[in-house]
Amino acid sequence: MNRLTDNQRRMTKRMKPILHIMILPFFLLTVVSASGQTVKQLENERKATLKKMEATNKMLDETQKSQKSSLNKLNLLSANIRERKSLINTINREVNKLDDEIKSLNTQQRELEERLEIVKADYARLVQESYINRNVYNKLMFVLSAESFNQSLRRLRYLQEYSSYRKEQAKEIERITGEMAEKNRTIEQHRLTRLSVLQQKEAEAKKLARDQQRENRMLADLKKKEKNLRSELATQQKKAAQLDARIEKIIADEIRKNEEKKKKERPKSEQNKPAPTGVNALERDEKLVNGNFEANKGRLPWPTEGGVITGKFGVQPHPVLKTVTTNNKGIYIQTKAGSVARSVFDGVVTQCFAIPGNNNAVIVKHGVYRTVYANLTEIYVREGDKLKPKQRIGKIYTDDENDNKTELYFQLWKEKTLLNPQPWLAK
Repeated sequence: MNRLTDNQRRMTKRMKPILHIMILPFFLLTVVSASGQTVKQLENERKATLKKMEATNKMLDETQKSQKSSLNKLNLLSANIRERKSLINTINREVNKLDDEIKSLNTQQRELEERLEIVKADYARLVQESYINRNVYNKLMFVLSAESFNQSLRRLRYLQEYSSYRKEQAKEIERITGEMAEKNRTIEQHRLTRLSVLQQKEAEAKKLARDQQRENRMLADLKKKEKNLRSELATQQKKAAQLDARIEKIIADEIRKNEEKKKKERPKSEQNKPAPTGVNALERDEKLVNGNFEANKGRLPWPTEGGVITGKFGVQPHPVLKTVTTNNKGIYIQTKAGSVARSVFDGVVTQCFAIPGNNNAVIVKHGVYRTVYANLTEIYVREGDKLKPKQRIGKIYTDDENDNKTELYFQLWKEKTLLNPQPWLAK
């Protein structure tokens, strides 16, 4: 009886490491899953950058019809270089993350191997003890020789748990073996991905060096044409100033008319009083749309399908002329010939207008926010139209005499305040 009691104690001791083994794999799988998501995000970022570069490369190919250097070519090439540097940086982070994953998986694999040996050794001892005590009569006598009925029940449960424990160990051996095989597959997959990404990095580094040499040659050619560049810049700035002034006046008039409308909706006895602290139905609608627009900052679809920002918001240095800057009231997005402008959010068309020399423009209202789409040759919408995200607004002008340059001028306003649109658009 004492010998069997010792066996019972030994079995209890054996169960402790087994419980740890059963808990460990779940924890490890959770860690690998979380890390795997990060690797996947980096992979998606790399693929997204590659897709953007494909679009930029197509636009650069369009400019090859003319062999002469131009500011348009330089802007596209510079944008391509920035994207390629970003791609190489993403690849470096992806490789580092893969290295961390492989190191972590190898550590987990060694721990599983060690624990598998413990389980196998313990299982072998259980099989041996079961063989020694296989006599049914001995087991029956062990139960019936108890001093009380409760003790008999405890001994019976012990025998049942002993048998169940042995079966669980067999399953645990099978499960750990399967998990080890899965980790081996993941390690091998990570190694292959790492090799492929490193090869891609090497190829992109060569292209970057080639593009930077090409950029330097183009800069040198354009610096020889400084007089022409200054003349072109003065013309462009004059047109931009006219357009910006027209847009600013239109938006100011819209806001003024909207305020007058709100005032008329208030009771006559309150029309000459200051606006109440509450909001009327129109204001509530604006607040709802406004909140939705703001909630989507950084996720708004681009106003073009593909393209690259060739002119950033605010004061920017001229790419060729030293000490010369431009103050952009919006962003310039260059895209392929034949492209259309599209709405970035639900809204209502409030204005469609033209300015001589600047083609056409459309203003879309999103609550207290407004977006402006300029340099359109054709307009597909009318004032009062309700738009959905990505709905076509108009065809963007393509300059046949300037390397088929197709560039949308895009602005974002909040009431009378100009905002930088770039942080609002999806990356």
